[in-house]
Amino acid sequence: MENLDEVRYHEALKRVKKVKGFYTHLIVFIVINSMILIVNYQELEVNESFFQFRVFSTFFFWGIGLLAHGLSVFLPSIVLGKDWEENKIKELMEKEKNNQWK
Repeated sequence: MENLDEVRYHEALKRVKKVKGFYTHLIVFIVINSMILIVNYQELEVNESFFQFRVFSTFFFWGIGLLAHGLSVFLPSIVLGKDWEENKIKELMEKEKNNQWK
C-alpha cells in the first residue's frame, strides 16, 4: 500500500509542477505583452491607429502557444475524467503484477 501512496504522491507532484509551469507562463505572458503594448502605444505617430496587426502580433501568436500549453495541462483531466490517471495506474500495475511470473 505504501508503494501505491508513493506512486500517487509522485503523480500529484508531476501534476502540480505542470500547473505551476502554466501559471508561470501566464504571468510572463501578461507582463511582457503589457510592456510591448505600452511601448507600441507610445511609439504611435499622430493620427495612427493603435489597432494594427503589428501591435498585437506577439500577443496573438504567443497567445496561441499559451492556449496550447493550458490545454495540455488542463484538458486531459476534463476529457478523461478526474480519476482516469489513478485508475490507469492501478490497471497497469495490476497487469505488471500478473505478468511478472509468466
